[in-house]
Amino acid sequence: MPAGRASGGGSREVIVGKVKIGGGNPLVLIGGPCAIEDEAHALMLAERLARAAGDAKLPFIYKSSYDKANRSSVNAYRGPGLKEGLRILRRVREAVGCPVLSDVHDVSEVEPAALVLDVLQVPAFLCRQTDLVLACGRTRKPVNVKKGQFLSPREMGNIVEKLRSTQNEAILLTERGTTFGYNNLVVDFRSLQIMREFGYPVVFDATHSVQLPGGEGNRSGGERKYVPALARAAVAAGIDALFMEIHENPDRAFKDGRPLSDGPNMLRLDDLPQLLAELTAIRAALRR
Repeated sequence: MPAGRASGGGSREVIVGKVKIGGGNPLVLIGGPCAIEDEAHALMLAERLARAAGDAKLPFIYKSSYDKANRSSVNAYRGPGLKEGLRILRRVREAVGCPVLSDVHDVSEVEPAALVLDVLQVPAFLCRQTDLVLACGRTRKPVNVKKGQFLSPREMGNIVEKLRSTQNEAILLTERGTTFGYNNLVVDFRSLQIMREFGYPVVFDATHSVQLPGGEGNRSGGERKYVPALARAAVAAGIDALFMEIHENPDRAFKDGRPLSDGPNMLRLDDLPQLLAELTAIRAALRR
């Protein structure tokens, strides 16, 4: 069965492993820590997230980055790197049994990443890099493109056409906030409906949408308290998947005095079950 195919009602279903996104299927949770810390932490968090998603009867895709290549500071922690990071993500997929997703930043990363990842993600800052987008499309793997903070939702149609030119229809489009002055983002919820009109599943990134880019000078800040409200609004607007970076202790994810992840905008793991219960109730009301 192809990874992306037309479904009923003119929508499109994208298949990621055993997870079906869009086409009237249940809401999907895409979640995990910002950056991979080590194998033990990745396995622990993936198992706990998969359990929470299972309790809420939501399909789950694990997300974590092997390299955060767009950090504000040259001294920032970026992750374990391509080779070790992919090894850990392969281990997560095998041990936990969930699909895995990570960012790719350069054409040279695409081929090895496609051997491991179930979804290739094009970061927001790189969404207009034609060679990178085309390389991802040519793998025929599902590709999740984050809408650049500098783009209108209608401009994502150009990126859709780039991917379609590779005969890849397994496309996911993610809203993650739009630049609003300096060190701030705002979410225009019309974006979700506009991008849906391209015919592909729409994802909402609730945690990066509350980020304050560069807000701490040498790193980004964030306003975690707004994550639940934005997530509820996005589910009410009819998204197909919810993307959230989640950590068991986001404010204390440090190593050698350096933050390992974007703590201020990550959701606390303990807050996830209640939020998922609210989101599934909203989704159920919509379906009724």
